[in-house]
Amino acid sequence: MTEIPAHLAQPMAEDDREPLPLTGTERELLTAFLDWHRETLALKCAGLSDAELSSRPVPPSALSLHGLLRHLAGAERWWFRTQFAGEDVPMLHYSDDDPDQDFERLDGSVAEALAAWRGECDHSRRIVAATADLEATGTHRATGDPISLRRILIHMLAEYARHNGHADLLRERLDGTTGY
Repeated sequence: MTEIPAHLAQPMAEDDREPLPLTGTERELLTAFLDWHRETLALKCAGLSDAELSSRPVPPSALSLHGLLRHLAGAERWWFRTQFAGEDVPMLHYSDDDPDQDFERLDGSVAEALAAWRGECDHSRRIVAATADLEATGTHRATGDPISLRRILIHMLAEYARHNGHADLLRERLDGTTGY
């Protein structure tokens, strides 16, 4: 592996995430951990240029930090708004004919992708806050079966954990920054 010279490594952004709770209700723990993972992604993107965020530094993979923002904005919308809340909203960066456009096309600016991702996270938080019971259900679109808010929160934790691992590798390859 090629080591990034120390003079190219960027200083890490200030980590201002709330510490993860050691105790709490199931809802408090699930939402705190999900927000922590959301902010981890933001920290992985902090301090990079648009060109760096859109670059694909681990060939032959099409992954980029810009693409991860687009993908996770779409995941937030799909799971919380479409599947759980039953909102009739268009998909972001996805179609049956072009399912990988979130990573491959990178239409629009990084600022637009970041704003869309933050907006979808905020919308998801409002849905969760307005739902009294984690056993409340939406409809799983693929099967027509009920899907609980608890299941969606757990799925999104796994989604962010997986993609934050990708973000770790991408950021390290871009400028040597590790951590968070």
